[in-house]
Amino acid sequence: MNQRVIRTATMLVVCVSFFTGCDRGKEHNEAAEGPPKATVERAGDPQLFHVEHPERLALVSAVPHRSTSTLNVTGTVNPDISQTIPVISLANGRVVDLHVRLGDFVRRGQLLFEVQSSDISNAFDLYLKAVNDERLARTQLDRAKILYDKGATSKSQVEIAENAALDAKTDLNATEQQLHVLGVDKDKPSPIAKIYAPASGVIISQNITNASAAGVTLAGSSTAFTIADLSHVWIICDVYENDLRSVRLGQTADIHLNAYPDRTFVGTVSDIGAVLDPSIRTAKVRIQVNNPGMVMRVGMFVSAVLHGQREEIRTVIPATAVLHLQDRDWVFAPAGDDQFRRIEVHAGAILPENLQEITSGLQPGQQVVAQALAFQNMAAQ
Repeated sequence: MNQRVIRTATMLVVCVSFFTGCDRGKEHNEAAEGPPKATVERAGDPQLFHVEHPERLALVSAVPHRSTSTLNVTGTVNPDISQTIPVISLANGRVVDLHVRLGDFVRRGQLLFEVQSSDISNAFDLYLKAVNDERLARTQLDRAKILYDKGATSKSQVEIAENAALDAKTDLNATEQQLHVLGVDKDKPSPIAKIYAPASGVIISQNITNASAAGVTLAGSSTAFTIADLSHVWIICDVYENDLRSVRLGQTADIHLNAYPDRTFVGTVSDIGAVLDPSIRTAKVRIQVNNPGMVMRVGMFVSAVLHGQREEIRTVIPATAVLHLQDRDWVFAPAGDDQFRRIEVHAGAILPENLQEITSGLQPGQQVVAQALAFQNMAAQ
């Protein structure tokens, strides 16, 4: 009985030892078969990184790409000065009624405001006197002709009467023209001058209100309203003097608005300022662009991309190979002996298929790490 118990216990110990040994061997084999992880250690150079198992890092080669040079600038929307018209009341007086206000769209001939003016009364008084003088001069001319036909007066007296009649007619025409300039109908006299829109457009400036003074000689601004045709506008951009060599007249530009990020407007460079701002060393560059639907409002902030006229060879890599860190762009390139160097580059435009232009710092054919952000995260651990 005791021998049977001892034999059974011995067999149990052997079995336990066997299974335990099997498990340990299995764990050992799994650790041996798994590929080692790539680890990154900093070398003495802050831009140099030592990598264990660099073969586990995917590399890509930079390739050449033909593209035109571009320049990114910012600016604002402004009215075209040649399509901006001031509205001025030639009748001095007080505004009695306003029919439009700032921001309204007006059409040519539309009534804008009315002015009560003593100038109209004076002009109409002169007109009535000119009418009487012209009637009297014409009557005297007719009388002189009758007397001359009967031999009761000389030819010179007729000529004097004709000259007086012509002068009276000239004065009458002048007073009629004065009433027309003031906006008064001679057949319907009124002390109120009505001011109409000289052109169609949007009112971008208003300098009068009800009961304010209007005219060219009284207090306040002589320009009551300013009307601008905003069907096409100017984009005024600031370009640094170092970039002026890249700007040419007739150059095309893509305009982007913060208010409409999904729309692109195409314009043309029409002027390059001859004077630089002494404080920020920039020149004003004017881009002329159509404004369909007048979606561009005066004063809007815009960004513009100026396209060059010559093709250049640029370097292109996947966008994932570029690390954007602290407003700078970096890539990681193999440096030999299981090391990678962090290189600063200047990134350009984003291309289709998630590609990134590199304007400087990298040449076609160079290899870089395909996943720059993942590499940086490993280096930071």
